[in-house]
Amino acid sequence: MRIEAFLRQSPVFQASRIARRMEVSLNAILQDEGLTFFEGLLLAAIFFETQGGIKPSELAETFQTTRGNVSQCVSSLEAKGLVRRRIDPEDARSFRLVLQPVGKKRAVRVVGIFDRMQTHFEKNVGVTKLAGMLEQMRAVEELCSNLAESAREPRR
Repeated sequence: MRIEAFLRQSPVFQASRIARRMEVSLNAILQDEGLTFFEGLLLAAIFFETQGGIKPSELAETFQTTRGNVSQCVSSLEAKGLVRRRIDPEDARSFRLVLQPVGKKRAVRVVGIFDRMQTHFEKNVGVTKLAGMLEQMRAVEELCSNLAESAREPRR
């Protein structure tokens, strides 16, 4: 297609393509754990929090997704017996997510998978190059945010 040359030069489309490909790969890797990539991320996030758990809204903010996405994922993790909701002792209107014992074991395996993936990237790309690439990606992300903000401003 004619647009392919443009897409190969566009950081936005390349980042999107890479993200989709990585998510497909991670879903395949995590399939043996009975998890999707996002479920694995949530398990890891809950695992690294204090004993009191974490609020779903904090997860939505951290992963820059909607509360609805987090809610669906939490429901799936609950159905698998990995996570449970517990009323927040500081605010009875909300709840916190805590890992069930089997969820802790699964989270440890998932963290190990993520760690091995990171090690694989560092070994094959190089720590310095990887850090530079991540910095460049953050710069492009910031530019995209600035473009979105300026597009929302009223025109004169």
